[in-house]
Amino acid sequence: MIKKRTLAMGLVALILTACGGGSPNQPPRNLDDACAIVKERPGWLRDMKATQKKWGVPIAVQMATIYQESKFVGDARTPIRYKAGVIPVGRQSSAYGYAQAIDSTWEWYQKDEGGRRARRTDFGDATDFIGWYFNESNERLGLSRWDAYRQYLAYHDGHAGFKRGTYRRKTWLVNIARTVEERAITYDMQLQTCT
Repeated sequence: MIKKRTLAMGLVALILTACGGGSPNQPPRNLDDACAIVKERPGWLRDMKATQKKWGVPIAVQMATIYQESKFVGDARTPIRYKAGVIPVGRQSSAYGYAQAIDSTWEWYQKDEGGRRARRTDFGDATDFIGWYFNESNERLGLSRWDAYRQYLAYHDGHAGFKRGTYRRKTWLVNIARTVEERAITYDMQLQTCT
């Protein structure tokens, strides 16, 4: 009797997962369509609207940043590094969660704004973190909250790195920042038709 009940519960869990009831850390199905994302995850739209209202960072810029950083995977981590190609020696960085915030910057955010309970795997906390960081970039560097390109460069290289222009020696990063900018423009145009 117990085996049948366990088997039935496992089957129900499998069906729910197949129907979209899977892990909250799984990304939405269509990452190229902002309307599909917010339709699939309406709570995320509420979180991004709250961040836009609080920090002035547009929803499309938040989304483009999260897309680039984690592809909307809540528990995303950087790849593991290997010594001699086979011996694991740790991750590339401490970046974690939707926003790929590193430990030290996340701790700064928690102390300054988010509180000790803020989690990098919580979408609302991640969008608030992005809003807070982009606002810091606005205040410290004079970057527009709408400027996905420069904001992303400062997000990736830090405020001091951006000030020094470290990104200028990183063609790959400049190209990624342009891609973030283009995605923000695309998401913004899409959101105008559905929100």
